[in-house]
Amino acid sequence: MTTARFLTSDDVSGLASPREYVETVRDGYRQRGEGAPAEPRTKLPNADPPGMLTGYSAVLPDTGAMGGYMYAAGFGAEDAWFVTPLFDAESGEPLALLDGASMNPFKTGAAGAVGVDALARPDATSVALIGAGSQARGQLRATVTVRDVETVDVYSPTKESRESFAAEMNERLDAAVAAVASSSAAVENADIVITATSASDPVFDGDLLADGAHVTAMGQYHPEKRELDTTAIERSKYVPDLRARVMQDAGSFIHAVEEGVVTEDHVHAELGDIVAGEAPGRETPDEITVFDSGGTGIETVAAAKLLYDRAVEEDLGSEINFAPASEALTGE
Repeated sequence: MTTARFLTSDDVSGLASPREYVETVRDGYRQRGEGAPAEPRTKLPNADPPGMLTGYSAVLPDTGAMGGYMYAAGFGAEDAWFVTPLFDAESGEPLALLDGASMNPFKTGAAGAVGVDALARPDATSVALIGAGSQARGQLRATVTVRDVETVDVYSPTKESRESFAAEMNERLDAAVAAVASSSAAVENADIVITATSASDPVFDGDLLADGAHVTAMGQYHPEKRELDTTAIERSKYVPDLRARVMQDAGSFIHAVEEGVVTEDHVHAELGDIVAGEAPGRETPDEITVFDSGGTGIETVAAAKLLYDRAVEEDLGSEINFAPASEALTGE
């Protein structure tokens, strides 16, 4: 019998800062670039009631942990439930089981910020943010830890949402955050463009991207989700979180391939390859870069281990017991 720690969403909320999430997720991607195993998400759809069961996993040897995410969305409750199992990477024993909801925007935002740090110009100061929900908050709060952001233009189709988001972020951040009336107004001349939506159609015109711009797109985790148009893909140095997921669920890239605009060879490198120094990131001030962040076990395991360690320090959570297979598989 071994003991693991169950951590509720309230237990882990506030245990780490956006900067700390970014640092631990960056190290996770460094390990991936050096060969750490990670698999893209698998999705099991259900027709009646409509819903989706999704999971993905990673092993981070230097972090000393492995595990992933499993979540159900839709179904009868019409909600989402996030579960994160965490195992010791040496012994294989379970360390923790986390309610993964509250960490989701932070670990996803951290992955986006690692992409910004690897690919955006060092002197980037202006951000265009498309989306005004919890994921947009996570992306922006993480991004300001890796660049000296001075201005943020945020667009959401709902006027009240973008204005309340701007007001909140103006209180929280040093940057000047303004709500704008269109995605075009946000994107034009922006150094960094972040899309945090669930859109099925492109949310801005790729011709509007200024030379030298960087784009982080985090809402592209299904073949039919297309935050970016074919022009943005074609103009960019394209970097996904995992190469194996590109033709599986990176909707904008899949569409660009189907339209004949690019081929699969347009993938420059995985983010981990760049973080580990195995592939170059930005090579000229004028090139346009895209980080396609569909979600992986890399940021999930890295963030979960960070939270687990903090919870142990503060004696948070409750104990649960697991029986090893050598004891439990008795055949009786």
